[in-house]
Amino acid sequence: MIDAGALRSWRDTSTRSAIEEFVTSVTEGADAVPVDERIAVFDNDGTLWAEKPMPTQLHYVVEQWRAAAELDPELAHRQPYRAAVSGDLGWLGSAIDKHYAGDDSDLNIILQALGGLTDGVSVESYAHSVAAFFGTAKHPITGRPYAEAVYQPMVELLRYLEQHGFTCYIVSGGERDFMRPMTQSNYGIPPERVIGSAFGLSYDAESAVVRYAPSLAFFDDGPEKPVRIWSRIGRRPLFAAGNSNGDMPMLDFARRGPRPGFALLVHHDDDARDDAPYDAGAEQALAAVADNGYTLVSVRDDWETVFPDSPQPRSESI
Repeated sequence: MIDAGALRSWRDTSTRSAIEEFVTSVTEGADAVPVDERIAVFDNDGTLWAEKPMPTQLHYVVEQWRAAAELDPELAHRQPYRAAVSGDLGWLGSAIDKHYAGDDSDLNIILQALGGLTDGVSVESYAHSVAAFFGTAKHPITGRPYAEAVYQPMVELLRYLEQHGFTCYIVSGGERDFMRPMTQSNYGIPPERVIGSAFGLSYDAESAVVRYAPSLAFFDDGPEKPVRIWSRIGRRPLFAAGNSNGDMPMLDFARRGPRPGFALLVHHDDDARDDAPYDAGAEQALAAVADNGYTLVSVRDDWETVFPDSPQPRSESI
C-alpha cells in the first residue's frame, strides 16, 4: 500500500509534483515500466547526507592519518598528514572541489595516502574498523551523529520509490566498502546495492582471507559511474539523483535512455538550515539544468525539513 504522506518533508512545489508525476507515469497504466526495470541510483555525499566541510570518509581517514603521524612525526611535514594533524579541514575539502573543477593534484595525494591505510588489511578487519567509527563519530561542525546528518527528504524519496516498485542503489565516488557498514541502517540499502570507488583486492588462499591492495582499482566518479552501473546492475537506471558535476554522466545516463528517465539535481542553497550551502563543484551541473532536462531541488525552497531528529529506521521492505 502506498503511503500518501511518504514525501512529508517535501514542500508542495513544482519539484515534488514533477517527481510524483514521473513516478505515476512509469508505474501506472498501459505504458507502465516492468518492476524489474525500475532502477533508481543515488549519489551519496551531498545527495543523501552532508558532505561539508569534507566527505565523511575523509573524517575517518583523518583520524587514521593523525594516528600514523603520532607514530612517525616526519609524516606531519607533508600532506595530507599535515592537514590531519593541524585540523586543516579547508585543505581537505578544497581537494574535492578542485577535483570537480578538473584539477586532481591534491586528490591524488589523498588517494595515495588512502591506499597506505588499507594495504594488506582484510576486508573483515576494515569493515569492523569502519563500523566502530560510525558508532561514535559526529559531524565535525555541528556535533550531530552521522546517522542524523542524512537528508530526511532524500531518505523519504528512497522509501517512496521502493513503494512504487523501484530498486534503489547507491552510486558514489566514495569508497564502496566504507559505505557498506552504514547504508543499511541509515538508508535501508543493503551492501550488495552499494556501488562506489574500490581498492584492488586479492585472495590469500593460505588464510582464506580477501585483502586490500595498496592502490585504487577505480574511482567511481564522472564517466565511470555509468560504466559501474552497467557492470553491476546490467540495466540503465530510470531515476537518478546527484548534486555535483561528477554526477552529470549518471544523470544523463538515466535521462537519455530509450525511455527518458528522471534526473534530480540537489542544490545546496539554504543559508539557514543546511550545514554549508555551496555551489562549488556543481557549477557545470547547475548551468546545464535546462539543457540537460534535470529537475532541480532547492534545499531552501523544496524541503520543509532538512535533517531528521533521530536516526532513520531500516526500511521494512528490505
